[in-house]
Amino acid sequence: MGETGGVLPAAELIADLPVREVLPALTEALADVGAAVLVAPPGTGKTTLVPLALADAGSGRVVVAEPRRVAARAAARRMAALLGERVGERIGYTVRGDRRVGPATRVEVVTTGVLVQRLHRDPELAGIDAVVLDECHERHLDSDLALAFTTEVRATLRPDLRLLATSATAEATRLAQILDAPVVEAHAATYPLQVHWCPPAGPVDPPRGARVDPRLLDHVAATARRALADGPGDVLVFLPGARELGTVAARLTDVDADVVTLHGRQTGATQDAALRPGPRRRVVLATSIAESSLTVPGVRAVVDAGLSRVPRTDHARGLGTLVTVAVSRASATQRAGRAARQGPGRVYRCWSPAQHERLPAQPEPEIAAADLTGFALDLARWGHPDGTGLALPDPPPAGALRVAQAALRAVGALDATGRVTARGRAIAEAGTHPRLARALLDGAALVGTARAAELVALLTEEGTGGAGDDLVAAWRRHRAEAPHAWRQEVRRLTRNAGDHPGTPVPDDLAAALVVGLAYPERLARLRHADGTAYLMAGGTAADLTPGTRLTGAAWLAVAVADRAPGATAARIRSAAPLDEATARQAGAGLLTETAEVAWADGDVVARRIVRLGAITLVERPLAEVDPQARRAALLDGLREVGLSLLTWSREAVALRDRLAFCHAALGGGWPDVSDGALLAAADDWLAPELARARRRADLARVDLVTALRRLLPWPAAARFDELAPERIEVPSGSRIRVDYTDPRAPVLAVKVQEAFGWAETPRLADGRVPVLLHLLSPAGRPAAVTGDLPSFWRTGYPQVRAELRGRYPRHPWPPDPATATPTRGTARRAR
Repeated sequence: MGETGGVLPAAELIADLPVREVLPALTEALADVGAAVLVAPPGTGKTTLVPLALADAGSGRVVVAEPRRVAARAAARRMAALLGERVGERIGYTVRGDRRVGPATRVEVVTTGVLVQRLHRDPELAGIDAVVLDECHERHLDSDLALAFTTEVRATLRPDLRLLATSATAEATRLAQILDAPVVEAHAATYPLQVHWCPPAGPVDPPRGARVDPRLLDHVAATARRALADGPGDVLVFLPGARELGTVAARLTDVDADVVTLHGRQTGATQDAALRPGPRRRVVLATSIAESSLTVPGVRAVVDAGLSRVPRTDHARGLGTLVTVAVSRASATQRAGRAARQGPGRVYRCWSPAQHERLPAQPEPEIAAADLTGFALDLARWGHPDGTGLALPDPPPAGALRVAQAALRAVGALDATGRVTARGRAIAEAGTHPRLARALLDGAALVGTARAAELVALLTEEGTGGAGDDLVAAWRRHRAEAPHAWRQEVRRLTRNAGDHPGTPVPDDLAAALVVGLAYPERLARLRHADGTAYLMAGGTAADLTPGTRLTGAAWLAVAVADRAPGATAARIRSAAPLDEATARQAGAGLLTETAEVAWADGDVVARRIVRLGAITLVERPLAEVDPQARRAALLDGLREVGLSLLTWSREAVALRDRLAFCHAALGGGWPDVSDGALLAAADDWLAPELARARRRADLARVDLVTALRRLLPWPAAARFDELAPERIEVPSGSRIRVDYTDPRAPVLAVKVQEAFGWAETPRLADGRVPVLLHLLSPAGRPAAVTGDLPSFWRTGYPQVRAELRGRYPRHPWPPDPATATPTRGTARRAR
């Protein structure tokens, strides 16, 4: 027992909490090792009783970190109730925008995000005896950071700090390895749980992005009705998001029970009310926040839609969104357990046993797919920019971390080495996502602190303020209705931003400016007048929903956009209109002015271009063009289009074929004139022509015979006409062109009568390659093909003579062609 007196409640109040049985082993492990892992399913009391026991065993404060604000408040209320006190006395909590602690507080429940920020400000955690990291199995980014940071604090600054990681699942091996600590396991009191497999009877489409098939929601509502009718107690229904909660609630308005919702976007008071028993039976429609940490009293039946909503980031396009995915088997087990915490229960799973076996075993950790910008800033502030050396359960994906670090460098939060800057610390201390913090700090000076804080508070909301894609309309609606959570966030952000009056700017431009500062790569310009297609500065195409009030806006600052799998363009979900001047102001870091000489649209283009990211703002012809740049552009054109840009005369083709023959017959000393080789060496053999050429038409006028002869190797070039003659003189005296189309078998097409007297097959390349003779009839038609003329005269010619002498009686057909006199004409002319 600590110096300040006991903190444990009366024994009769905690007798039914199974974790009580393992408290001795747990406190012993913490006393011996300083760290431990507690595995305890929901309902065992790990979140409420263990912190009290730790406080009872020490003299300082115990900090309990929960992944969600609603869980932090609920845990504090439960512990305070066990002690018969109000929150803020010995039990307190701190969440973003809400703090209830006092000088007597021994146990403080915080969110993991609050703990991470506190570690940055005070790494030694002065006055704190123990830290409990609750629900580590959920693997949120802040939870991973809190685990890594506190582990390093114990190792370097506070070896006396007691550190306990808890998990509701048995997957605790990695936690035990990180903490180098024993695992203590508590088992829940087991009540019978009846599992009902309730797949929809008809076809249901799988989730696509955030969309859930309405037929599944109809089925969930019907199953909730069945659960109410099957037995006593409240019914807890798990759905992926607030939209689905509202849809199912609308289908249950006539049931004999109170229908309440529970999700992360509600005010604290609304969430707290959902966690209190009602005057009659209830149907509690909840998202995954009710899976663990929270106790929803009175629940004896769970209806599980089998879906959850998780963040996904398209790092290449800079788009983040929430997608609906199938629940994991571990999460399904936790959800089902909610029905049997206080007695025998029932779970109705809206899928089949076969589908259950195909579900992933564990949920995907957030680090695997989420936006890592805030995570990367925390790593840099801690002194480990890439996470190396930290006890993270999983390393951050390298590509996603690079994208995050690039975004932080772009706003000045990191220097070139990845270290945090003074501006980066200011962004971090603003208490929101780094992009929004940048918009708050820079936007306050431009539009005033009040308006910047209002807009950033709006941008932090999922869906940015409700239905519709007009952000300015949503802003005005919030001003008029003043939702409590929004007003509370505005006040917090205003304190963090300082007092700036700003300059008079219309609301639409003020909204667009703040959005553009947060997401400059989403500044978008209309592609075509009267259209709905836009190009964003990041290079992504985006479309407005048909019929929106934003139609026709020349420029948009896009706050929210997502791209469905397989879609060619993103869909704009929330945006504000602006003009080009404001787009330039908001996206100043993306403005570039370059002199560009390039191959584009089939020719050399020389222009000066002003761009906002991928959006071309101004384009003017260049008065003077650098010759080397033009040469490079022409070469790019050749490589893009190919050698067809050049005019290949018959002579040029023949010369290229002869060179190809020499390369094939004589080896590497002779040039390779294949397409790939000529294109690769174009800067050499076309050098004089490229120096003179200015555009595509000039390439078409190049004398390729002269250019190709530059490829001839010296001194072998002097023998080129001997090794690969353009023509060969046949016995009749005719000089006939050799066809080198096939470099392995050059062809000479000659009439039979002109070859009389030729005793041997002619050979090329110093005798290495025989010519393939295409022997023709007197009419020039093919009669025979041979590469061995002596053999042909002996065996093939008699048959040809027999076939053709009757057809061509005026031409000589001697019996011994090898010794006969060649002739170009008829027998009479030959005489």
